[in-house]
Amino acid sequence: MIKVRSPYRKALLQIVLLIMTIPYVLPLIQMFLGSLGGTGIGNYIAVWNTGVVPTYFRNSILISAGVIILVLAFAMTAGFGFAKLNILGKEVFFWLMLVALTLPEVILLTPLFVTFQRLHLFNTFLSVIFPLAALQLPFSVLLIRNYDKGIPNELMEAAKIDGATTAQAFWHVILPLAKPIGSAVTMLTLINSWNSYLLPLLFLQKPSMQTVTLLPQYFQGEFTNDQTKILAAAVMTAVPEIIAYLCMQKNFERGMSAGALK
Repeated sequence: MIKVRSPYRKALLQIVLLIMTIPYVLPLIQMFLGSLGGTGIGNYIAVWNTGVVPTYFRNSILISAGVIILVLAFAMTAGFGFAKLNILGKEVFFWLMLVALTLPEVILLTPLFVTFQRLHLFNTFLSVIFPLAALQLPFSVLLIRNYDKGIPNELMEAAKIDGATTAQAFWHVILPLAKPIGSAVTMLTLINSWNSYLLPLLFLQKPSMQTVTLLPQYFQGEFTNDQTKILAAAVMTAVPEIIAYLCMQKNFERGMSAGALK
């Protein structure tokens, strides 16, 4: 980490960082101010009075929780295996898995639709949870693998000398040390699953199963386009993500920096 001791350089650095944040902050400010246009807080009341907000939020929470559980379970174990275990051909498997990062979500829609129809999973939350988790896994495994490589092998060896199995060493040694990267993966997965639009739109046809990303469409149709209420719905949708980030900010930043650089 670079330390700046000169007051002049600190002030200059603060100005540069402030300028860099402007392109990201201005749209958020504009969205919030736009949501207060017209009737002000009345826009938020109108969104709530639709009666669908609790249902949409519940559905998004269930989907996001399912995706996070699957991603953490598989990414933590896979990242540990790729980083610490001697497995024949593991580098080949690792790079083959990373090829999945190049696959856009759109080209998977047709095979997924056919598969879920045959498995009778269409119009169920699993039809959204499974694809979202699969799409998140390659990058999550990459981050966790890089992080686990930075954990000294001596800790694993010491655990085995004490009689621990590989699974016990993973559970009692690696997992406690991997909390920062776990928080980072959790936050990234939450953002991607919470903001998912295409998969819920196509695979969840029942109104009672729709998610928060479809809430703004409630005020947009062929003959209506109430932008103030659309922005109010967007602000309400973003609040849980902001709260989650603030709760995990410290570990998220530590995990991202370590997972990306080690």
